[in-house]
Amino acid sequence: MNVTLFKTPNDFLDVALDYLEAQEVLNGLMIGLAIRLSHSAPRRRNRPFLAVVEDGGELVGAAVMTPPHKMVGYSHLADCQPVVEALHGTLAGRWAVPGVLGPANVADAWARLWERENNHPARQGTRQRVFELRQVQPLKLLPGRLRLANADDFEYLVEWIQAFHVDANIQDDLESAALLARGKMQNGDLFVWENGAGEPVSMAAKSRPTRHGITVNLVYTPADLRGRGYATACVATLSQQLLDDGYQFCTLFTDLGNPVSNYIYEKIGYTAVADFHEYYFD
Repeated sequence: MNVTLFKTPNDFLDVALDYLEAQEVLNGLMIGLAIRLSHSAPRRRNRPFLAVVEDGGELVGAAVMTPPHKMVGYSHLADCQPVVEALHGTLAGRWAVPGVLGPANVADAWARLWERENNHPARQGTRQRVFELRQVQPLKLLPGRLRLANADDFEYLVEWIQAFHVDANIQDDLESAALLARGKMQNGDLFVWENGAGEPVSMAAKSRPTRHGITVNLVYTPADLRGRGYATACVATLSQQLLDDGYQFCTLFTDLGNPVSNYIYEKIGYTAVADFHEYYFD
């Protein structure tokens, strides 16, 4: 197993993109991160970790990490332990890995190796599932409309984003939520569902476009407004809009601990592709 490190996201994508796009739904997160890095690299303080693993001249794995965030890893091999060990050997003593996220077999292999090396259990994060949608199912949606978020929405959307992070067990603060809201709004990526009375009742965002697909995330409805179909209407309408814009598919990640949201997405037409596991290395 040979590991190649890259100094720039564009160099990484030149080598890894075809490999990752063979499973574009699974690798939308990694591809999207690399593309985002290619746009922001000159302004980054910390150099990202960008690597591919080869065996016999063929790619068998890839990894991206943007310190201080966890690593995103992938390998198409059922037995990916050699890939993980090769990456770990390259990282040892040079990069701190606070955690890992990836397809279940890859993340589990990382956790086993870390536990063996440190004689300490890895801390399990969220069990997630990646879904794919290529056609929205016919649904009778509530009266209302989807619209772009605007400056008048900023204050409550910051609160919603922070509440979303609490629900998702993401450590964040009000300032970070405000920065995320502002960036999403400036890029035209954040949407609000208004009910029939014109009141904002749910939100969703688009994120990480790849060559053929795009992700829907930041889906949130305040607790006192849940169970009324607002999230269904918001996500279904946004997903159809993205397909109409020319994307071949939409993806989203769900928390397996929240069966209600999984049911909602399946009703819209999202189908499960694979489970992702998350671990933190204390």
